[in-house]
Amino acid sequence: MNATLFRSSIYIAALCGMYLAAAMFVPAAVDLYYGNPDWRLFALSGTIVGGLSLATALATRGAPPVFNKRFGFFLVNLLWAVFSLIGALPLYLSPLDLTFAQSLFESISAITTTGSTVIPGLDSMAPGILVWRSLLCWLGGIGIVALGLFILPSLHVGGMSIFKLESSETNDKPFAKLASFTRAFLAVYLMLTLSCMIAYDIAGMSHFDALNHAMSTVATAGFSTHDASFAFFDNEAILVIGTIFLALCSLPFSVLILLAIRGRLDTLRDPQIMVFLGYLCSFGIALGIYHHLRNGVPIDSALVHSFFNIASILSTGGFASDDYTLWGPFAVALALFATFMGGCSGSTAGGIKAYRFVIMFNVVMAGLKRLVYPNAIYPVRYGNATVDAEVQRGVFLFVILFIFLWVAGTLGMTLIGYDILTATSAVVTALSNTGPGIGHIIGPVGNFSTITDPALYLLSLMMLLGRLEVLTVLVLLTPVFWRR
Repeated sequence: MNATLFRSSIYIAALCGMYLAAAMFVPAAVDLYYGNPDWRLFALSGTIVGGLSLATALATRGAPPVFNKRFGFFLVNLLWAVFSLIGALPLYLSPLDLTFAQSLFESISAITTTGSTVIPGLDSMAPGILVWRSLLCWLGGIGIVALGLFILPSLHVGGMSIFKLESSETNDKPFAKLASFTRAFLAVYLMLTLSCMIAYDIAGMSHFDALNHAMSTVATAGFSTHDASFAFFDNEAILVIGTIFLALCSLPFSVLILLAIRGRLDTLRDPQIMVFLGYLCSFGIALGIYHHLRNGVPIDSALVHSFFNIASILSTGGFASDDYTLWGPFAVALALFATFMGGCSGSTAGGIKAYRFVIMFNVVMAGLKRLVYPNAIYPVRYGNATVDAEVQRGVFLFVILFIFLWVAGTLGMTLIGYDILTATSAVVTALSNTGPGIGHIIGPVGNFSTITDPALYLLSLMMLLGRLEVLTVLVLLTPVFWRR
């Protein structure tokens, strides 16, 4: 590894650490407003992180290197590791008496917008802690979209290279300059957050709950201010609002930007959008009818709850309005299956993602046609674009490694001592960045507070692997990466 690349990565991470240090004064101000003494720990954490980050930035500043794949891979991994450690510091210093593994798990869960939590008693929690968790989710959502739109395409990771900000067609360029696109993205992200907060507030949430849940919803993160999540409010209007915003934020932000800024309705023709909305509606209707027929719930209420919980799982939002694992075996199977699927590329959602299913389906169909006409040429297409062999290989490599990590992680959890259902669902919900698992321990009405530290370290690694598209992390384990 070139020393200049290493120094430059440290420098950029230090600059980002200064931003996170500044963000710590937001929950400090909230605690100070509510008269909670925890404001001191956030002020102390912000001062410590800010001072260390500033000193590191001054010590490592210099001429930036030319961006290349090696620099990109190392920088992405370093940034997410630094964010996770900084986010854990106030939690570790807080009166919650969390172990380092629990603090790190909570921070990674927030930064990766997974939504799994090790903290019980949220209803009586200090407001600053709740705001810090939601703020980490919200900032993590910004980082995730930036990762998907700006960084991973240039690294050709997992088929992401087919999603470019600019195509070869001049009239298809979202914006002439990257800076304009970035400003538009931040404007849309803020607009969605503000709209969601106002809608929640009008529907019956308190101002504080509306703010926290809006940040968590737009980031599809799943952190709530109540142990019962959305079941606490017992309000179907809030569930409808949550469903709409979870689905919206599972769509590619490049499409949302072009739709909001330019009024480009043609961008909605992206095949992954149709696929995502297709299985969202299919699963929501099927589960709603099943819940109505099996449990005697009125059909309108059953559909509202089924759509909310399915949207929460598919968007990897992680909220829950009820313990859907009690609805029947079909609900459990559908929830577990949906955990793998995820939303769209370029969104805050995790999972395998819809565009990979589109490409894999078209690869299989082309292969079947060649069995009948072996000499014919059947290009694999994604919409109007032809998918080259490198992208196809990347998609299948991601899925194979995703399944391999799921199996390996499950074996690791069972080796630690957990039953197969808890182990299986815990690992897949971590890899997919979904939040709740299946079973009485980590199900939609449970949490990860009783999970042991070794298992939390394992699941923390899985969350990072899933969020960074697996290959971005595993490439660091190859000897060739570190050769000069």
